[in-house]
Amino acid sequence: MAFGRLERTQGPQPMSEINVTPLVDVMLVLVVIFIITAPLLASSIRLDLPKTDAAKPADAPKFVTLVVDKSGQAFLNDKPLSPDELAGRLRETAAQNPETEVQLRADEGVPYGKVVQVMGLAQKAGLNRIGFVADNPSASAAPR
Repeated sequence: MAFGRLERTQGPQPMSEINVTPLVDVMLVLVVIFIITAPLLASSIRLDLPKTDAAKPADAPKFVTLVVDKSGQAFLNDKPLSPDELAGRLRETAAQNPETEVQLRADEGVPYGKVVQVMGLAQKAGLNRIGFVADNPSASAAPR
């Protein structure tokens, strides 16, 4: 009976090479981002403009938010108002800046006549820039 050594095979050798595929993927994404953003950065022209007191920057366009809920209650900048109070506040706003925009938000269930009445109050006050605010249909269809 011979006692010999059992012959063992060597296992797989450790890999000594670097996998560069993820590195190449990341670099290609960065190149695409730079290609897209480079024209945006280079399009502005740098100027040293002269300074004067006569040229003042224009104020950002001002707006007020006018909301009509399901019950027909009107809110101006989130404050509930009666129709008479609303007309007075809209006149004050128009006296301060007649270019003020009215952003009208009305619930779907509000009767058309009530929306027209509120629009009429704004126009009688001198605010003729009225914008209708609505939700994006894809945003409202998202599950809650």
